[in-house]
Amino acid sequence: MKLNRIAVATALALVFTTPVPVIAAQAKEDHPMTTVSAPSWDDIRAVSPALEKYTKGMLLDELWHRPGLSPRDRSIVTLAVLITRGQTVELPYHVNLALDNGVKPAEISEIVTHLAFYSGWANATGAIAPIKQVFDRRGIGADQLPPASPPLLPLDQAAEDKRAAMVEQNAGPVSPGLVHFTGEALFRDLWLRPGLAPRDRSLVTISSLIASAQVAQITFHLNKAMDNGLTKAEAQEVLTQLAFYAGWPNVFSAVPVVKAVFEARGQQ
Repeated sequence: MKLNRIAVATALALVFTTPVPVIAAQAKEDHPMTTVSAPSWDDIRAVSPALEKYTKGMLLDELWHRPGLSPRDRSIVTLAVLITRGQTVELPYHVNLALDNGVKPAEISEIVTHLAFYSGWANATGAIAPIKQVFDRRGIGADQLPPASPPLLPLDQAAEDKRAAMVEQNAGPVSPGLVHFTGEALFRDLWLRPGLAPRDRSLVTISSLIASAQVAQITFHLNKAMDNGLTKAEAQEVLTQLAFYAGWPNVFSAVPVVKAVFEARGQQ
């Protein structure tokens, strides 16, 4: 979805001037009704002055300023990482930031649903309480959330047949139930839900895979992401964002796989 110019300007101003998008304690000042348990700047300084320096400098003054990925997309990537890794302390701040950056309540709802399948049910349910705090404070109700069973997007039958054959060949002899739910629950249901655009659903998926070091699945999902509209430049910047939020080793483990996808698509 495109934001109008005023909304874009507002989102950029919030990202680039609001202190500490990675420190949930800042939410106590920006959103005083939000319940969080996180260190203050004074607490951080008392333990690690260098952490304060890098947070204020590299993250705020550089990473979130970089032009290769929109503030909205950076928020989607960051939410995906936090939910995938069960890092709920930071969620209230980042949900507020995501909403300020133009991510819709319905999209956040769908991100949680999507990640139940890709990071595990407990990680998704663990995110419910902190997200509900933010929704309650902002007056976000059921009318702004996607229905449980919406009309689904059209299915690309040719692509689905190819995917199904590959999964049947690889997993069918090992776990017929896995094959069943991969088709019925994921690719013929979850991926067709309209509350999150296919491109954004792919963005959530590859962010979650890298954050959890699931490199074997990256080739399929990065190709799917790029087929769904994610550009090479955006994919490159997703890795940069993920280095800070998912950790350098997880991103470097993904680099050879991402490089191979770029080369196979003729995008060296």
